[in-house]
Amino acid sequence: MKYKSIFISDIHLGTRFSKAKNLLDFLKNNQSENLILVGDIIDGWAIKRKFIWPQTHSDVIQKILKKARKGCNVTFITGNHDEFLRPFIPLVLGDSLVIANEIEYKALNGKTYYVTHGDFFDSITMTKKWLAVLGDYGYDILLYINSFLNLIRKKLGIKKYWSLSKYVKDSVKSSVSFINDYEKVLSTHAKNKGYNGIICGHIHKAEIRKIDKIEYLNCGDWVENCTAIAETYDGEFIIIDWLEKE
Repeated sequence: MKYKSIFISDIHLGTRFSKAKNLLDFLKNNQSENLILVGDIIDGWAIKRKFIWPQTHSDVIQKILKKARKGCNVTFITGNHDEFLRPFIPLVLGDSLVIANEIEYKALNGKTYYVTHGDFFDSITMTKKWLAVLGDYGYDILLYINSFLNLIRKKLGIKKYWSLSKYVKDSVKSSVSFINDYEKVLSTHAKNKGYNGIICGHIHKAEIRKIDKIEYLNCGDWVENCTAIAETYDGEFIIIDWLEKE
């Protein structure tokens, strides 16, 4: 498929849970004038703990660079996991590759969107990094457990992927409250700055909805959900769920 723009976040290259192979398939089958990487593309936190870098992770980087060489405008927005790049921001690498902390995006529908990873609006990440790192460990544990659960489900003939962490996010009251507060804070910031909407990542929950007349769009992730936000040539924003399309 061909789109005006594609927004992807939270690939977490450098971790054993990154679905780099699925992403490669997605990038091969979908083209766009603009590719915006909305943070946590390379997981510096995980690499510090243990270096894991299979060939598919290098292939993702090469695929993105190839798109840039062929004229696709690639923008890499930093997140908390690839914050090691932030001291060097802004970086312009050739005509088609830019690294920034945030950008303003003018859509075909005439509206203007603030694009940021979202960690700057997460009080835990910004003020209690040790707690955010601890939460990162907890998330990894959930992913480990989830891999075993899905293996059992496959042996039982249940092919559809099931996410334990998503179940926790959707069911645990404090988690639901955190996500709702996060979405509201981002939308309020966009409104105060005069934007029509906000495009972000960070919480691994793909979403398109209106919050107080502001369009809130979250790209999701490529650790469990394999989702992206795309802008069609009709000026519509949609969520692409690649696991559903496979």
